[in-house]
Amino acid sequence: MEQGTIFPAGPRRVGGVSPQYVRDRFTAAAAPGVRRGDHDLNPDMLPDRASIAAAVLVPLIDRPEGLTVLLTRRTDHLHDHAGQVSFPGGRVEPGDVDAVATALREAEEEIGLQPGRVTPLGRLDTYVTRTGFEVTPVVGLVEPPEVLTPDPFEVAEVFEVPLDFILDPASRQRQSRLYAGKTRYFYVFPWRHYYIWGATAGMLVNLADLLRPSA
Repeated sequence: MEQGTIFPAGPRRVGGVSPQYVRDRFTAAAAPGVRRGDHDLNPDMLPDRASIAAAVLVPLIDRPEGLTVLLTRRTDHLHDHAGQVSFPGGRVEPGDVDAVATALREAEEEIGLQPGRVTPLGRLDTYVTRTGFEVTPVVGLVEPPEVLTPDPFEVAEVFEVPLDFILDPASRQRQSRLYAGKTRYFYVFPWRHYYIWGATAGMLVNLADLLRPSA
């Protein structure tokens, strides 16, 4: 996806998960009450500092070939999570009335996505990171055409992954690495040359659990 590109709408394909199905799943789903996080696969990996409220937007783009999930790759010079794949989002600011407002504001600041192009559908479970963030993932449906203007300081790239790929159980991997002398486990969604892992992958697991037709 290129900066300033307009993506037109088109006819709906046959098969796959439809926007109406996603709306219905969020309507029928119980209110989020589970606190997911890095500790899901590592029970001793609890936050090491006071909680900081944050929110991210999980944008689902209504493409002619099917729904996609929009993601960003952070620039390499950032202090936190440089070069990693993430959703647009950030800390809750005093002027934000709720998590939806935070997610929409951050998406506009980071990638230029206008709030009026997004229909919030619901939220996923709160995701708690080891670094102390309590993140509310807000799922929103984006209707093309949309024009994106990523902030070049924060965002190196904006790209999309087919939602069908995320929902396929075979796409989800559990990997490990040695951290601070202990083996730590985490989810990964390898997509082409992108390595989607950490909190972002954890939220995608939550999304897949909610939307997979067998759920």
